[in-house]
Amino acid sequence: MATPERNDLIGQRAPFDVADAATVLLDAQGVVTSWSRRAADLLGHPAANVLGRQVTSLLAPADAARVGAVAERCRAVGSWSGLLSARHRDGRSVGVEVHVIPLKDAQGHMIWLILGVDAASSAGSAMERSVLLERMVTQSPVGLAVLDTELRYVWSNPALEQFGGGTAEQRRGQRLEEIQPGVDSEMLTALMRQVLETGAPVLDYEFLGRIRSLPDQERAFSMDFMRLDDENGRPLGVCYFVVDVTDRYRSKQRLSLLDRASEHIGRSLDVMQTAQDLADVVVPDLAEFVAVDLLESVLRGAEPVPGPAGDADTVPLYRAGQQSIHSGVPEAVVAVGSMAHYHAWSPPIHCLTSGTSWRSPELDPLAMEWAADLAEGRASRFGELDLHTSMVVPIRARGITLGIATFFRLHAEPFEEEDLRLAEDTVARAAVCIDNARRYTRERDAALTLQRNLLPWHIPEQDAVEVASCYLPADELTGVGGDWFDVIPLSGARVALVVGEVVGHGIDAAATMGRVRAAVQTLADLDFHPEEVLAYLDDLVGRAMRKEPTGPSADGPSAKGTSCLYIVYDPVSRHCSMASAGHPAPATVAPDGIVTFPDLPIGPALGVGGPPFEAIGLELEEGSMLALYTDGLLAAGDEGPDRERLRPLLEGSHLRLDGLCQAVVGGLAPARPHDDVVLLLIRTRTLAAERVASWDLPADPAVVAHARERVSRQLGAWGLEKLAFTTELVVSELVTNAIRHATAPIRLRLILTGTLICEVFDGSSTSPHLRHARATDEGGRGLYLISQFTDRWGARYATEGKIIWAEQRLTADGSDPQTEAKTAPATPTGTAP
Repeated sequence: MATPERNDLIGQRAPFDVADAATVLLDAQGVVTSWSRRAADLLGHPAANVLGRQVTSLLAPADAARVGAVAERCRAVGSWSGLLSARHRDGRSVGVEVHVIPLKDAQGHMIWLILGVDAASSAGSAMERSVLLERMVTQSPVGLAVLDTELRYVWSNPALEQFGGGTAEQRRGQRLEEIQPGVDSEMLTALMRQVLETGAPVLDYEFLGRIRSLPDQERAFSMDFMRLDDENGRPLGVCYFVVDVTDRYRSKQRLSLLDRASEHIGRSLDVMQTAQDLADVVVPDLAEFVAVDLLESVLRGAEPVPGPAGDADTVPLYRAGQQSIHSGVPEAVVAVGSMAHYHAWSPPIHCLTSGTSWRSPELDPLAMEWAADLAEGRASRFGELDLHTSMVVPIRARGITLGIATFFRLHAEPFEEEDLRLAEDTVARAAVCIDNARRYTRERDAALTLQRNLLPWHIPEQDAVEVASCYLPADELTGVGGDWFDVIPLSGARVALVVGEVVGHGIDAAATMGRVRAAVQTLADLDFHPEEVLAYLDDLVGRAMRKEPTGPSADGPSAKGTSCLYIVYDPVSRHCSMASAGHPAPATVAPDGIVTFPDLPIGPALGVGGPPFEAIGLELEEGSMLALYTDGLLAAGDEGPDRERLRPLLEGSHLRLDGLCQAVVGGLAPARPHDDVVLLLIRTRTLAAERVASWDLPADPAVVAHARERVSRQLGAWGLEKLAFTTELVVSELVTNAIRHATAPIRLRLILTGTLICEVFDGSSTSPHLRHARATDEGGRGLYLISQFTDRWGARYATEGKIIWAEQRLTADGSDPQTEAKTAPATPTGTAP
């Protein structure tokens, strides 16, 4: 059976002379309805024996099975041409070149016109003649060779001579490694042996090598290997085709490098890391040693100054990244993070100032003198490394030059113009990322500076608690958040502990945090209870949001959703009260090391709205510890915060408070957290009984003198006689006001801490106010005098009344009050006579 040709002819004439062709007509069912004389001559069947028969009965079985597919092809494209095997009357097979055309008769029924000629006399058989085949392989631009089973050259076409290695006669009998020693002949020989053994062809195998016709250039080639078999299937040898695909290879390499640059450069918003990514990407595919130098202002996030570098003999640049094919980067003059000094006349500085690239196919020996940092012996080593070609590309973004990237090759071919274009494209992509990192560095530094200035610079002096804190900002990709903490001294030796978290990141979040923190400090100074502080704060946030014309902007600063935990601890009573607005409860650690989490009702976040805030009270033993934190400390992937992670780090720890704080943050927070981390650890103290004196007083004006006397004796016991006059004046005014304007019970208390605190409690909720009495007024000067003689004074509300208090510094000459105060038993609490 002849092999049919698959050359479809659509809208073209038949591939033979129609006048000489046999003509056959078939109806729609493939039945012969017309049989020409030339058809009878071709196959030996007279018309009487053929008319009415199926055409498939005239074909070889294999081709008869293809009739349906041929019909479908004709319907789809209009005609079909090919080679079919027909049965001659004498039984032999005849190759027929066939052209099938679908037609319609007068009634619109489908009929088929078949034109055929003997394939032996058609143009198709001419294509199979050996002379044309030989002409095809000799004129082909593709290198072609035939090797025997010993992989020795038997024949090759003229196109193979372009690769070097001699003519076909010179190649005959030699092996590949003898013809082309510059290629990986061992690998190619292994592939050919594989094809000989398995019979499976190897197609489009690409490799790099140096051929004899171009020994100084590394070229890329694509080869196809096929086995040649005899009529019995036994291998005769191997045939291969070879094509120079250097241009295609370089285009793919260029696109691959640019793809890697897009993928790897810019993953970090760190300037140094981005510069190092640029150096890593281009080595070794484009260069064998690369140095990335930036202006020092870029590292600080500042705007680079455009224009010339100045009149200095040398120009300093910051080495931000470098990479080499050699371990340890021996080509580098300076280390990453150090300053590299270039002579003002050198090509790197010319590129920096002009903004244009520079390329040298053959590096001038003066290149060893570009850098002014070469130490003795370094220059010779620099020359030994054979840096023979170089490029310098300025790193420019948004019209500003940020630095330069210098490319060297040690062993590869000299840099060409195409290499320079590739380097410029790669550096251009990196420049945008470096500039983004620079601008982010500036914004992040501004946000960090703002936030750190808004956070407590130091913990204020107070005697209620020992404090340790840790603040860790979010990583550069997330941006600085709005987490904060505070320790606020309150009246009566108490202290307020605050931890909060503003929604969002960046300067807006830091500014919003500052506003919320200032509001908390103001409310704390008014001595409200924790739940009242949060209620007032929630109202402030809600009012601020309603004042915005279009509501809170998604991109602008807004305190809505801010969480806050507010705790007040009293070292005299060891009472701790706390309330939360959307913030997790603290961990409490008893003196024996047992960790618990108070059952604190978590109210809604600020500005969200919801039920009122609730507070709980705890009695803490002296030496107890509280751990206040933000969500960033406990965030663990997608699982969210898990406070139980705190327990093993806090339980039974004997570290100092500051050491424990660092250990907890180091154990829980990632090295580059996605959210700000705040941890505030406090250890409670208790004021000794001898540092507190308290007296219950009847509502009788005569008791004022006795109160002054008791206070005077107590100050003498504490060694504070110098404060007796002022303290007696304060006590006299406060007690007198309580007796005249308030209701019983009345209680006087002195507290000795870093200051001397005088408190008077009464059962009235009326708040006193300072007034400026006229010269003719007989009274109204009491609180004014107290404000002038004391450092601070104020009022706070208790559960059933109020407390008026005043504080005085213990010494006016700056001496240590603890050395002057003498510890003495306080007057027992009781009722003054």
